[in-house]
Amino acid sequence: MKNKYYDLIDQTFDFPQDEFRTEDGELYFHDIPLMEIIKQYGTPLKITYLPKISSQIQRAKRLFNVAIAKTDYRGTYNYCYCTKSSHFAFVLEEALKNDINLETSSAFDINLIQELHNQGLVDKDKVVVCNGFKKDQYIENIVGLFNDGFKNVIPVLDNKNEYYVLDQTLEAGTAEPMMLGIRIASEEEPKFDFYTSRLGIRYNDIVSFYEEQIKQNKKFRLKMLHFFINTGIRDTAYYWNELAKCVNVYCDLKRVCPELDSLNIGGGFPSKVSLAANYDYEYMAEEILAQIKNICAQRGVEEPNIFTEFGSFTVGESGATLYSILDQKQQNDRELWYMIDSSFITTLPDTWGINQRFIMLPINHWDCEYQRVFLGGLTCDSEDYYNADSHANAIFLPKFQKDDPLYIGFFHTGAYQESIGGYGGIQHCLIPAPKHVIIDKDEDGEYTTKLFAKEQSYKSMLKILGY
Repeated sequence: MKNKYYDLIDQTFDFPQDEFRTEDGELYFHDIPLMEIIKQYGTPLKITYLPKISSQIQRAKRLFNVAIAKTDYRGTYNYCYCTKSSHFAFVLEEALKNDINLETSSAFDINLIQELHNQGLVDKDKVVVCNGFKKDQYIENIVGLFNDGFKNVIPVLDNKNEYYVLDQTLEAGTAEPMMLGIRIASEEEPKFDFYTSRLGIRYNDIVSFYEEQIKQNKKFRLKMLHFFINTGIRDTAYYWNELAKCVNVYCDLKRVCPELDSLNIGGGFPSKVSLAANYDYEYMAEEILAQIKNICAQRGVEEPNIFTEFGSFTVGESGATLYSILDQKQQNDRELWYMIDSSFITTLPDTWGINQRFIMLPINHWDCEYQRVFLGGLTCDSEDYYNADSHANAIFLPKFQKDDPLYIGFFHTGAYQESIGGYGGIQHCLIPAPKHVIIDKDEDGEYTTKLFAKEQSYKSMLKILGY
């Protein structure tokens, strides 16, 4: 009778997969024996597998360069890493090994760029795309970066007032003009509470704004049009319709602004959040370029260079969060709860904030019988739970054994969770942030581990609170 947890996974998914396999009833992640990591460091535990970051960057470059060849696209492909998805030094250091550009979101991001330059990791010819609604400090930092020799910094105008503040802040008579971008305020999917994105300038205002303000200003050169859809890059009529509108605006603007040569389609390639994921990356990259090329050909405009700003895609699949099951609680006839040794709200805030699902698998006991369960966190908040996977409205785990602890892992959690959770700060119910371990591979292909951060101490929390 096939009633073991491995049988459930084997019958439900194509398994093993590239990053997951089992051996002797235990899970391996990128050929790393996770039980060995747990025995060394304990739980709760955050891990980052650095080689996955580089492989994702190279994957995206390969996807778009192959698509360029297949579609005979005349523009170039330029990869930007979206720093807000994870600002950690070890992430940026790994990403920058791959000849990439960077995208920023706030004033302190510019300080981060300067620190990377001081450490010899970023040259002054690096393209730095500056997005977001910009307070005066952000604009001052951008201008400071430009004056320091970063001539490829590109502030993307989120609103018209940013242009005027930039103009006032940037001194006249610079050796070469500062490059500018303009973000289009895209229309959102009907399911949204609002119709138009709060970010960007209206479609109908862009050409006239350029002609009336930017065109005659010798301080600036318009290089980029920026477009982003909150729901990501999806094979839907909505996405293709918004892309077409954006490309048509690009063509309108190119007619009056010959130096415009770049189209930034933002982020949106998803990271894998289910063993059943079937996103066709190859098709999407090729179809995006084909549609841009087709519209430009109809309008008699040269195809633009393409920029992307992949964040979750870059770093999401490098991360995992490991817990142990402390106990089980039968709350009624239908609900059996497994209690983890941490909190979902504090360690995986997207599961609580936007109902994000991740790949969830046991680390051990794959050769044991399974049952349906609910997962509960340690805080006293009723929302601190996890009860469904992205492919099903239930979760199943091996049966709990009092004398042999069960460990579970949430995978592809490397993007946004630390920054949204307030890394290093005060956590809900004063639940401490877990240890964080960095995993790499040496020249011989053997994995190495390094403790990046200890579990948060009560002293550090009390100090923040003023005690």
